[in-house]
Amino acid sequence: MRVGPLARIGRASAAHPWLTLCGWIVVLAIAVSTALVGATGDSLFERLVSAAPGADGEAAEADELLSANGEETESLTLLVHGVELGDPELASAASALGDNLAKLDHVDFVNPLIVPTLPDGSRLPELAPVFSADDQGVLFTATIEGVDGEDPDAKLVDEVAAELRASADDLRAEFPDATVEVGGGSLLIDSIVKVSENDLARGEMVALPIALVVMLVVFGGFIAAGMPLAGAIAAIVGALGALFAFTYVMDIDTTIVNVVTAVGLGLSIDYGLLMVSRFREEYRAHGPLGRDHRLDAITRTADTAGRTVFYSGTTFGIASLGLLVFEPNIVRAIGVGALAVTVIAILSALTLIPALLSLAGDRLANPGSLTRIPLIGKPIARFGDVAPDDGFFSRLTRQVQRQPALVTLACAAALIAVGSPLLNLQLANTSVDAIPASSTQHDFITTLADEFPDARAPRVALVTETESDAEAWAAGIESLAGVQSVTAPAQSGDAWRVNVQVDPADGIEVVHDIRSDRPDFPNWVTGTDARTVDFSESLIGSAGWAVLVIALGTILLLFLMTGSLIVPLKALVASALSLGASIGVLVWGFEQGNFAGPLNFDPDVVHGVDVLVLLLTLVFGFGLAMDYEMFILSRIKEQVDAGVDAREAIATGLQRSGRIISSAALIIVVVFAGFATGDLMVIKQLGVALAVAVTLDATVVRCLLVPAFMTWQQRIMWWAPRWMKRLHARWGLRES
Repeated sequence: MRVGPLARIGRASAAHPWLTLCGWIVVLAIAVSTALVGATGDSLFERLVSAAPGADGEAAEADELLSANGEETESLTLLVHGVELGDPELASAASALGDNLAKLDHVDFVNPLIVPTLPDGSRLPELAPVFSADDQGVLFTATIEGVDGEDPDAKLVDEVAAELRASADDLRAEFPDATVEVGGGSLLIDSIVKVSENDLARGEMVALPIALVVMLVVFGGFIAAGMPLAGAIAAIVGALGALFAFTYVMDIDTTIVNVVTAVGLGLSIDYGLLMVSRFREEYRAHGPLGRDHRLDAITRTADTAGRTVFYSGTTFGIASLGLLVFEPNIVRAIGVGALAVTVIAILSALTLIPALLSLAGDRLANPGSLTRIPLIGKPIARFGDVAPDDGFFSRLTRQVQRQPALVTLACAAALIAVGSPLLNLQLANTSVDAIPASSTQHDFITTLADEFPDARAPRVALVTETESDAEAWAAGIESLAGVQSVTAPAQSGDAWRVNVQVDPADGIEVVHDIRSDRPDFPNWVTGTDARTVDFSESLIGSAGWAVLVIALGTILLLFLMTGSLIVPLKALVASALSLGASIGVLVWGFEQGNFAGPLNFDPDVVHGVDVLVLLLTLVFGFGLAMDYEMFILSRIKEQVDAGVDAREAIATGLQRSGRIISSAALIIVVVFAGFATGDLMVIKQLGVALAVAVTLDATVVRCLLVPAFMTWQQRIMWWAPRWMKRLHARWGLRES
């Protein structure tokens, strides 16, 4: 039997299964001990960062001007609201806190209560932001300075935080009806990391058991069902180990862990399902039984399904590669992580799964224990068996083939209709707007926003070099739509800043309006919404290159696989329709608030689709769609190469791949739906978007649109120019 390199890898893994397993166990043990336990120092979650996605641009330049003080600092704040500011117990607690912090080097403490008022009884204007609008609250701030340009000492920050928390506990005991919270940048990061850990655990607890149930039904037994799950666990642990290694060369955001883990889980289960299903088919199609027969079946599986896995993983890798052309670090980090986990999923399918198949032996060919259960055993046995040559998917395809043009146009129209809310798309930054209620910083941030609006980080701010320029510019934008008020100019670093109060839903539009009508002196616009605009524009500026990389890479791979130019173009158009529909659902559900009840979020703090979610949905959704494209095309191409009529090849190819595609899609939908139950809004939105994209792709696109279009245009489906045909004859990818 002539075999290719993938088949040799699979056969070698199956011929030495215990050696292969030991190798995987060693690798995964290293990943667990370093990434999760932290045997070599900090664990993965201790090395993560958490910050709003940003990019180099106008806002970053303005922030640099405003912070030009030569030293790095960090501020922690004790918020007290709902007390009389003249209460002697409050004054005593603040004084005691100040005395304790004064004992620490490089720590400055601001107690606004001891600053004398002006002769008319009013407070100094620069202190106004630290008092609440109802005069029932105050902010006490401790600033920790770094030394010699270094970041503040982490132990010192922890010590200051402990002092603030101790004071907060005393104040809560003294004023039980008051709101007393401690907050700050590092505390917010810690809380988001904790939420991320909980979301990851929750997503896996939801996804893995349901995935096991689905695979039990698909395969009819625990042994076969457990193999893709074993590959998934290996991919998850391997992904965490890879991300841990990457923390030493780049910043890894908390959300990246959830994204990469969910993607790796979905891919590895897809590939495991395909390998186990094809092994059963090959095992039963060729006799006699025995070890050599088992090795031959595994070899053929690796040479066919393994090749499909390799192609599918390569297309997903191409999609992930497109992320590397973007400038923001968080996008590149996701791209690197996705590439790593894709490689792990492929290796797991090509080495770990063959080893497990070899150890399982003939038991995979026998009916599983579930098939002996009364009532449900017979349906499970039928569904868990090798797909027959004629069944639901072939009959569905033949029905579609009766009116292929009508079905094609109807499916396209339906997907366009579902995607129509996309016309009202608004971009947002949910990492800033939608702090999870489960975060320990939620109460601090919401109280700060409600009661101390001038003390929070401005959504929009004007920056100039002189005070007079700031005053003139502020006067000119007060009448803009969406602007509620402007503050007096304040000097900061090497510049002057004017905070512009806006409704969070209007901030991005206000930034665009201000930047579209510039004054004639040096000026910058910064703030939370300005950074979101810069981040969005950075992504848009690189989107063309990303599309080019992904489209050309996909066209090249599908052409080398099929010898057709029409097939890859069809794949791109079909994926665009399903992805557009999934973004439309995202807009309808989150931006318009229709998912607020089922997914338990406050629609008033979600002002649009997160810009990062939009990008990742397009990239990862496309990669997953190409997975199923490869599953179908590999089967159809087998039939075409064997001389089967084009219409019958489509029906047979869909019949032989439909069950696996449906099962894999169901599992991956469960995976992403499980992560959508988390608290981080960016993960919630991404989970919903990818679950919808996979659902539409596996049903409307793969079961209806693809067979209808391929039948309708069967005369040109396998066409390519002669010069491309010659290239395919020389370099084309073929089954061995």
